[in-house]
Parts: sequence; structure tokens; C-alpha cells
Amino acid sequence: MSSFVIEGGHKLSGTIHPQGAKNEALEVISAVLLTDEEVVISNIPEILDVKNLILVLEGMGVKVRRLEKGKYSFKADEIDRDYIVSGEFVRKCAFLRGSVMVVGPLLARFGRAYFPKPGGDKIGRRRVDTHIQGMVNLGAELSYDEKMRAFYLSVPQGRRLEGSYMLLDEASVTGTANILMAATLAKGETTIYNAACEPYVQQLSRLLVAMGAEISGIGSNLLRIKGVERLHGAAHVILPDMIEVGSFIGMAALTQSSITIKNVSYENLGIIPECFRRLGIKLEQRGDDIFVPSQDHYVIDSFLDGSIMTLADAPWPGLTPDLLSVMLVVATQCKGSVLIHQKMFESRLFFVDKLIDMGAQIILCDPHRAVVIGHDHNFQLRAGKMLSPDIRAGIALLIAAMSAKGTSTISNIEQIDRGYEDIEGRLNALGAHITREG
Repeated sequence: MSSFVIEGGHKLSGTIHPQGAKNEALEVISAVLLTDEEVVISNIPEILDVKNLILVLEGMGVKVRRLEKGKYSFKADEIDRDYIVSGEFVRKCAFLRGSVMVVGPLLARFGRAYFPKPGGDKIGRRRVDTHIQGMVNLGAELSYDEKMRAFYLSVPQGRRLEGSYMLLDEASVTGTANILMAATLAKGETTIYNAACEPYVQQLSRLLVAMGAEISGIGSNLLRIKGVERLHGAAHVILPDMIEVGSFIGMAALTQSSITIKNVSYENLGIIPECFRRLGIKLEQRGDDIFVPSQDHYVIDSFLDGSIMTLADAPWPGLTPDLLSVMLVVATQCKGSVLIHQKMFESRLFFVDKLIDMGAQIILCDPHRAVVIGHDHNFQLRAGKMLSPDIRAGIALLIAAMSAKGTSTISNIEQIDRGYEDIEGRLNALGAHITREG
């Protein structure tokens, strides 16, 4: 198990570029399975989760070429149809959260797909009902394979998936993406209402259109897809990762530093900048860059009636749940109090006990809510020894350690590597003191 050793108390300065968006990458890379022609994708983040998904695709028979850093060519013209229903394939998928995204493409193109319970972060229950019900709505037959310990979806021989109207029970990003990909090759028209409309789903839709799909309503929660006989090759560029952008804003604030975040695709950040402003953090949009000036204090807003500020996750264009851990850490040094409400996952706030050990004033109300009383930088967090429970808590703990007095150790940093590429190298270039061990 590898660790980060962090010498806290160093200010950052300079310029940093966000990597390509992890969540978009998992979707668009899975979409290459929908065609036997070449698909070229650029700005791919070379992080653990993405590398593992690419290995899964290569195991199926997808030809993958790394054209340059972050730019890959994919060609799925010789898929091993026996392998994609083998025990080995199901076991590999069970350890990778992103593997859920291959189900829709495999079912649409080859008529069968296993759906094992996905792996990934230990942040609480993550339902897959929306995915599976969507496939059933398109005409797939569902069974459970006791030996494989996985659901099995299949299309009767000689038939195709068929378009359908469906109202999703939740605006699931991965569920919408999975159903969307399957619907592109279904017979007739599919309507998806209460669809997720995150930029990642919009980007996937644009790639599919470039491949020959017919999709209307992109960017809304009502998608209509007219199925086509086949899709062809295309090229695609992945957006900057909004979670990294938010993480860097949080780092600058907590360490009282001044940095510039380059090429952030500001129009696709939604409410993220405004949520940091509600914590009292000053941001300047400079073209497509964000400049975060150094601040001695940042004062949390209150609502117009004077009540305590609440930051809560919500479907796009609301706040992504992936940034609440970072915002919680930032709030530990604000002036004022804030309620952090993590609605989606019931275990994602459990890392706050590490912050309390470091001297943060946090009341964990229940698995979904925490009240943070800020120190206003009058008390510096103490260094400590910590373990990263998931990607987002891991980066939040790293931010806390960078601001703390003394030297901290964070173990199980493989979790951080799943979502952040060469994070220590890029932060050390700004003035951080982070060493990787093990």
C-alpha cells in the first residue's frame, strides 16, 4: 500500500492545467464498442480507473493504440464474443465501477451482456436499478446467474432492442449514459425523460451523433433517440475535469495561496464557482481560466433570512456530490458555519473523523449531514496519519494535510490515483511538498 508524506504549511503559486474529465472518459471510451470502425479520443486522463477500463476493453479484443499522451485510437472490430460472457470477464468488471458503462454497448451490438455488481469507492449503496430497468424497457430479457453472481441481459436471437418511452426513477448520470448508448442501435425511437443532463452526458451524446446516431434534446432532461442500423468511426475531445478544477480552487483557499487554473471550460462548470463564492472564496474568470487570489480570510454567506448556509448536492446544473468533500475541508478554515448535506451517498462523510482528529470543528449529524464551524485560520490543522477511503475523500484529506502544521501521512493512495493523474508532481510544481512512498 503506497502513501503520501505531506509537509504542510507551504503556499502554492503558479499555473495548473486540469486533466481530462474522468467520468466523461469512462463513458466515451465504452462507446467505442458500438462500432467496428476506429474511434480516436483525446485528452484522456491517464489515471488508474481509466487505464483499468482500457485493459478490460483490450481483453475483449478491442485494438487500442496510444497515439500520444492522452490520445488513443480504439477499434472494436474483432470482439471475442465468448470472452464477454466468461467468468473471467465478469470478475474483472466486478472490481471496476466504470465497467457498468460497457453493458449498454455490448447488449445493443451483440445481444447479450452480464451486469455484475460494480466495484469502486466504498461510499455507500450505489443502485443499478435504473440501468437494468432501462435495458428491460428496450426489450432485453433479464435473469440472474447464480454461478456468475451477476445479472444477465439478453436479446432473443434474431431480434434487436426496440425503442421505448421511459421515465427514469432517478436522474442517474451513468444510467442515462448506458441507456442512451443502447438506444442508438435499437429499432425505432426511444424517449428518456428525467435524463441526467450533466456535461458528460452531453459530451457522450455529441460523440454518438458524430458516429451517426440521431439524438435530440441534448443538454435537457428529455432525450429522443432514433435508432440506426450501425454507427461509424469518429474523433472526440474530452472536457477538462470539473472535479479537479474545484479541488484546485479548494487547495488555493485552504493554503491561502494564489494560483491560476488554465482552460477550465468555464461554461461547463455550472454552479461550482458560485458554491465556492458562497464560502467566501474570491474567484476571477479570465477568459477560460480561473484566477484564485490569496485571501487572509473568507467569510461564509448566510441566506437572505439570516439562516445558516447549506451546501447540498443536486442533479445538474446543481452541485456535483463529488465536490462536497473538498468544500467541507475548505469550510474548516472559513469564518462562519455551514451545513454540508450529502444526499446521494450515505457513507461519504465518514472521513470527517480524520479531520476532527486534526483539530477541525465538525458535528456529524447523521450519515448525510455535517455542520462545520470554521476556524477563520486562527487555528492551523494538526498533521496526522490517515487512510484514504475513496477518491474524493482522499483528495480532501490531501488538501487538509497541505494546510496542516507538521508532516502528515496518507496511506491507501491508490484510491487517489484512481481519479487524479500525477497529483503530487503537479502540486509540487506549484510549491507543495508531497513525497510518494511505497
